[in-house]
Amino acid sequence: MKIVACNSNPPLAQAVAATLDLPLTQALIRRFADMEIHIEIQENVRGEDVFVIQSTSFPANDNLMELLITLDALRRGSARRVTAVIPYFGYARQDRKTGPRTPISAKLVANLITEAGANRVLTVDLHAGQIQGFFDIPVDNLYGAPLFARDVKERYAGRDVMMVSPDVGGVARARAIATRLNCDLAIIDKRRERAGISEVMNVIGDVEGRDCILIDDIVDSGGSLANAAEALMRHGARSASAYVTHGVLSGSALDRIEASPIETLTVTDSIMLTNSRECPANLRVLTIAPLLAEAMRRISDETSVSSLFD
Repeated sequence: MKIVACNSNPPLAQAVAATLDLPLTQALIRRFADMEIHIEIQENVRGEDVFVIQSTSFPANDNLMELLITLDALRRGSARRVTAVIPYFGYARQDRKTGPRTPISAKLVANLITEAGANRVLTVDLHAGQIQGFFDIPVDNLYGAPLFARDVKERYAGRDVMMVSPDVGGVARARAIATRLNCDLAIIDKRRERAGISEVMNVIGDVEGRDCILIDDIVDSGGSLANAAEALMRHGARSASAYVTHGVLSGSALDRIEASPIETLTVTDSIMLTNSRECPANLRVLTIAPLLAEAMRRISDETSVSSLFD
């Protein structure tokens, strides 16, 4: 078993390798003068079970090309099996035709990863579960719900908590955590005028006097979460916090989160925070390194991965 780390999230790759007590495979990843990507695997991988860790986060296109070229290098190096470990799967928000002459980019990226040489994909909280069907190779989609549920149980012990879905599409995700914690569920009914812009319409559920926790898979601009938190507070919530798997946090998202009523925003380290400004005091990061490491160990040992969902 060998682990290759690309450049999207070196700290996470190092944490996974440390958990597995394995060194990272030596690889040279550099740029030519015109910014073309050059990759050279500097260890023998013939017949090996190789895991490539790379999120396709910002800069998404550069990180995607790094992943594809690394997969090709390993395939041509005669690796026995290559697993693409993609903690954050970019382009997942374009998973269907939303209008005439629009692409299904998630399917295109799935084809690219497969053709580049991946035999298997390991990812966390896909934006849409049906993306697993876009691949013609096995896909293991891990969930952040068990990690979040444990953290909520520790931090909010003795408090009257309520899980909240920030939109109708995320109800199943919020319900999974509410079921684990045996607590109530509320839903934010919103209308999205265009990508990145949303208007809260109504709060479905009695949130008055409750500690409300928003559950989502991606926070990008932060506008939806901030609007949802404001709506909850207007409806009498005692506090509003959020747990989100992938902290894209683009543009002025950190400023927006800091200025919002959100008591604490908890994200995972599936994406390395690259914003130039200092992280706000109400932002926490949970690591998914042990979860990824255990899944990789089980894939390599040919044992069950689905039991990690329990």
